Amino acid sequence: MDMGIRGRRALVNGASAGMGRAAAEMLAAEGVDLVLSARGTVRLEAAAREMQDRYGVQVQTVAADHSTIEGRERILAACPDPDILVATCSPPPMTPDHRAITPAQWQASLDTGLMSPVQFIEAVLPGMVRRRWGRIVNIATIAAKYPLELRILSGAPRAALVNYTVAVARRVAADNVTLNNVLPGMFHTAAVHDQFTETARRNGTSYDIEVAKFAEAYQIPAGRFGDPRDVGAMVAWLCSEFASYTTGQSIIIDGATTRSTF
Repeated sequence: MDMGIRGRRALVNGASAGMGRAAAEMLAAEGVDLVLSARGTVRLEAAAREMQDRYGVQVQTVAADHSTIEGRERILAACPDPDILVATCSPPPMTPDHRAITPAQWQASLDTGLMSPVQFIEAVLPGMVRRRWGRIVNIATIAAKYPLELRILSGAPRAALVNYTVAVARRVAADNVTLNNVLPGMFHTAAVHDQFTETARRNGTSYDIEVAKFAEAYQIPAGRFGDPRDVGAMVAWLCSEFASYTTGQSIIIDGATTRSTF
């Protein structure tokens, strides 16, 4: 299926691994040129080379921390007027006890999960409105809609981001600019792999065993974690011409973990 976005230009933050990389790859497969950002250079450059070689699109990289003013300035200098903006980041640490969360952790989570995407949206939105075409997708978390103590640092800032996104989506809907959120559950990302591998080391088990234990304890009906490509495909569709009437939505991808009809 041709999604009608070949030749568009996308800015993807947090694109060196996991769901951000999967989103970038799905967009590249549709012929979208990319500007990719992440904090680390080595993994980011490797991802860019692979996408450029495989899909024949133009790929530019910016190694920067998008949670900082300086990092955002560098990224936007490289891509001030994208047609598509995809925002994600490495998740903050899990918090089994909310009382142990420090002010510094709160600030870091707010800077990364709320202020950074808001500032990027505010920067690129005027150009999209002027050109009368734009797609913005935040890769957030199901914890934004279904609070869980374990994911407070992830869910609370992104709940505010979802609120902001939906409000702004209404303002620019008539300008052919859409803003949507994807709310993933547990996925096999690099951060999850590192965390569960360390848990397995401490427990003398394996990554697969620890994933299965978590899936059972948190009642994931699919019995497994998701593939980041599932999120990437949803992001690419939300950026397509077929999603021009889908805006201000928050779409859950969680293997039926959450219980809600709406």
